[in-house]
Amino acid sequence: MKATDTVLAELRKSATLPATAVAAGIAVLGCAGIALLNAVHVRDAPAAGRADLVGYTAPAEAVFSAAPLGAVGAVVLGVTAVSSEYAINSPGAGGGRQVLATLTAIPRRPELLVAKALVVALLVAATAAVALPVSLAIVHAVAGPVAADGLLARSVGAGIYWMLTALMAMAVTVFARGGVLPLIVLITNSSLVSVSVLLAKVTPLAFWLPDLAGMRLFAGDLVVGADRALDAPTGGLVMAAWTAALLAAAAAVLVRRDA
Repeated sequence: MKATDTVLAELRKSATLPATAVAAGIAVLGCAGIALLNAVHVRDAPAAGRADLVGYTAPAEAVFSAAPLGAVGAVVLGVTAVSSEYAINSPGAGGGRQVLATLTAIPRRPELLVAKALVVALLVAATAAVALPVSLAIVHAVAGPVAADGLLARSVGAGIYWMLTALMAMAVTVFARGGVLPLIVLITNSSLVSVSVLLAKVTPLAFWLPDLAGMRLFAGDLVVGADRALDAPTGGLVMAAWTAALLAAAAAVLVRRDA
């Protein structure tokens, strides 16, 4: 099978998974919903003389403070791209796991992992291309014009952050050979309790962890400890390095162990 055929096969497989639609919905609707709530606060708090109720008053920040929720959808996309291979098929489909058929058709495992990574990146990019403009439009309608200064760079940065998050989630799922544990850990870290944020209160080394480093691509001064955080280019490179290392380790594990 040619490399392009491998990518197209993986794209068809991932695009038809119900979890892919769920993940895209989480990213788009979640990001837009939080952006709407933020925009209402940005609009109403200063007018009520309670600007202290929000950490910012610029409409643009209402969008980018909601962007981390899109990473939850990215995590789901990255995890299910791999975990679907290890799910047990129904008896009517012959039982067994999809990974056996996949490896029969594509025996070169590094090539398979690369194809999955390209597909995940493509799906996340497409999701970000919808979620971020929709969120920007909502904030513009509710809170007023969004300043154009740096808007494109931060929007692209948010999309890159989502893609790298999805790829790291994919790599972790290769290690786990299942989706439950990666989903619980990664979604909790992305949406509820960030280990990196907690560690940042103890040591500046936490700013070199992938999520906190990558957030500098779009979050600006919204990042915890922004005065001590990495600059945006360095943060992006650090997150990319973490992603590359995890994918390389995942490839090594995939090659060495039984399906």
